[in-house]
Amino acid sequence: MTAALETPSTEQGSRVFVGAASLLGLHTIADAFLLPEPGTDWSEHLLPGLATLAVLVFLLAAYLHGRAGAKAAVALALGALALEGFAIAVVDAGNVGARGDDWSGFLLGPAGLVLLGLGGRLLWRSRKPGRARYLRRTGVAAVSGLGIYLVLVPVGMAILATHRPRQPVGPVELGRAYEQVVLRTSDGLGLAAWYVPSRNGAAIISYPTRTGELAQARMLIRHGYGVLLVDARGYDGSDGAPNMYGWGDAKDVDAAVAWLRRRPDVAARRIGGIGYSVGGEVLLESAAGNPGLEAVVSDGAGIRSVREELLYGARGILALPVQAVQTAALAILSGTAPPPSLHTLVAQIAPRPVFLIYAEHGAGGEDLNRDYYAAAGRPKQLWRVRRAGHLGGYETAPHAYERRVLAFFDRALLSSAPLGGTGAPPRARRARGLGA
Repeated sequence: MTAALETPSTEQGSRVFVGAASLLGLHTIADAFLLPEPGTDWSEHLLPGLATLAVLVFLLAAYLHGRAGAKAAVALALGALALEGFAIAVVDAGNVGARGDDWSGFLLGPAGLVLLGLGGRLLWRSRKPGRARYLRRTGVAAVSGLGIYLVLVPVGMAILATHRPRQPVGPVELGRAYEQVVLRTSDGLGLAAWYVPSRNGAAIISYPTRTGELAQARMLIRHGYGVLLVDARGYDGSDGAPNMYGWGDAKDVDAAVAWLRRRPDVAARRIGGIGYSVGGEVLLESAAGNPGLEAVVSDGAGIRSVREELLYGARGILALPVQAVQTAALAILSGTAPPPSLHTLVAQIAPRPVFLIYAEHGAGGEDLNRDYYAAAGRPKQLWRVRRAGHLGGYETAPHAYERRVLAFFDRALLSSAPLGGTGAPPRARRARGLGA
């Protein structure tokens, strides 16, 4: 009976699936090889491109040779991912204008709808009658839900992380005039940045976007600090492919440190950094390997791979498989190996000071900052901002945030005996008071 139900439209369904999958393959080729992100070339996308094409071939074979239920699952999963790619292209084009692989991404919309329709039709036609049908359908629903949780969601997150839509960047008000500059990374990328010159001999790198946390930048500028606001690679005005988990992005902060060390308004050993969410994670990694970064404030750091998830031990057993799949997918799609655990890296920063800030109602593993603090050497500080959400510390407690962050940077970068123990005398004092 099942065979009879499947036979009339099997060939037609196969043609539809092959056509839709071909559009996904075309987009993959455009994305990886023909129209890569600015500052990159096809050779840097060889692994992600070939791996994605190999997965498409595997899914095609699974569809053509599988039973109706398997065909439905493949079509539905691929349809959902196609619609995600379509949404990314639409948002990117809406933000900064259609460019590059956005054009092939638009084709993923109809392809995704066709695949979802095909999968739904197959699922309906493959249902079986009988006394145990409700029990069987409950089991199918449970297995499907597990597959979505363990595979589809983490793979979808990895796709978004490596194809983040760019955001429009226009003029902003920082309280003082800023210069538009381009930083050059060690691997040849150009990073868009704004710089407000220092009035006290010290400068702070703000990362990972120029426009993300402007209130904190204005705060530092009011107190005489130079502030260099940087778009991460692949973000907004910068070259490169994005990675929302910051893998490989420490080179960006290294480029910012090198640029500031050449500035006449910045004294030797007076460079700090403040990073938000993934930016805080990247700054911790950069500080572990770059002694030119004298002090770091990390606000909202959390989990960026399965390495951090392991810190939860038994508490994180349910999330561990998801994080493992996401880490593997992210490694393949980015062509980058997972970075070392932040728990390991933070211990390498001392004797330079680190200040870890996290929200009471944070997201993405922010509570692991307690573990990072325990692993860090002295000097170190930890602040849990009560009632705050992710990156909401300044909005929730602006006066306390200003007082704590300024006191940290003042002591680390402007004192004659810096927290990091470098002992280098400051060339200039800050222009205004502590702001306490």
